[in-house]
Amino acid sequence: MRLNIFSPRSLVTHEGAPAITLSAEQLLRRSVLSCLLWENEFYEDGETIADRIALLAADVAPRTVADLAIEARERFNLRHAPLMLLAVLARTGAGTSLVADTIERVIQRADELTEFLAIYWRNGRRPLSKQVKLGLGRALRTFDAYQLGKYDRDGPIKLRDVMFLIHARPKDEAQAALWKQVADRTLPTPDTWEVALSGGADKRETFERLIRDNRLGYLALLRNLRNMDEAGVDEALVREAILARRGARRVLPFRYVAAARAAPRFEPWLDEALMESILEGPVLPGRTIVLVDVSGSMDMRLSKRSDLTRLDAAAALASVVPGDLRVFTFSNSVVEVPPRRGMAGVDAVVRSQPHGGTELGKAVTRVNRLPHDRLIVVTDEQSHDAVPAPKAARAYMVNVASARNGVGYGRWTHIDGFSEAVLGFIREHEALSDGGAA
Repeated sequence: MRLNIFSPRSLVTHEGAPAITLSAEQLLRRSVLSCLLWENEFYEDGETIADRIALLAADVAPRTVADLAIEARERFNLRHAPLMLLAVLARTGAGTSLVADTIERVIQRADELTEFLAIYWRNGRRPLSKQVKLGLGRALRTFDAYQLGKYDRDGPIKLRDVMFLIHARPKDEAQAALWKQVADRTLPTPDTWEVALSGGADKRETFERLIRDNRLGYLALLRNLRNMDEAGVDEALVREAILARRGARRVLPFRYVAAARAAPRFEPWLDEALMESILEGPVLPGRTIVLVDVSGSMDMRLSKRSDLTRLDAAAALASVVPGDLRVFTFSNSVVEVPPRRGMAGVDAVVRSQPHGGTELGKAVTRVNRLPHDRLIVVTDEQSHDAVPAPKAARAYMVNVASARNGVGYGRWTHIDGFSEAVLGFIREHEALSDGGAA
């Protein structure tokens, strides 16, 4: 009866357009794959979204929840929403190996051990099942001294608390010695930029050493470009690290935009690195029209600590679509913009017109009159007006927010999320369709 909370509501978007009746699984995917858990969105607060994820996950088959948690972590590079799914799976899949297997696969950073328990206990402390303990134990065995030391933080739940609760067995004597350090909280201090700088180390020397030793992750590199610029870090060294893209697989396209805005000096190389992501997959055949939502709701920040918006994420995704393109934005008007790639493409989209209403129906009607083989719409789907069926046989509605109701189903191939995994899905979908047609 949990889904009765949705049935009294008329099926419309937040802006009033007719929405599509969805299954619990479709509703769950909408809520999860564009979700930075606990962060407010334009139409809903983070608590509402988190509660909906928990309710929906409880009404979906455990195997489906497990697969979605893995997809969210491994393909969409989300961290906390998959942990919420694990917390529900621990209950709905109780007594099956699916729980332990999924926990082991989804938890890929040492701090996710403690963050999972914080979510698991968010409504009150309760015992850990055998399968939860097994999964956490297997995950714990995968972390080395550096990973454990980096995330052995003070907080309500510590790594040692996890270890004592799950009673895991180390795989050998070396790991037993390591876990004793976890228990005693005597792990060696890891060599990270945070530790070095908090200890008073010279910023320039620290960053240059960590870059040369390949000990600075790519996301940490992007987030610290302003600090490096201010500290006078060797420009050639930074440029080489940006272009090398070591560890860039988990970096979402909008991270390059954030880095370029924080440190404009490095934008040429950030742009080149972002462009490299376009070349990593085959070009989409035929003419593609990309239609990007620039309405006011897309101006909501991705998180309270971020200066980037849903629009930035949408524009960054649109800027890496490969092939023959025409690019349009829509709000109260439909505006064609130059089909630029990378940072220039992001700027062209964001600055194309005032950010007003969400007249998606009018925009689709307009582009339906143009010759094209593929239509990709990037939006939060909260249209003011009814959305017609697409003219193109290959039409994708890419949803970049977690709003409850949407319009992009039926004749549309619906995709949730704002990572470059969206483009991988489109390629795979079309390859499968072409193969099936043959």
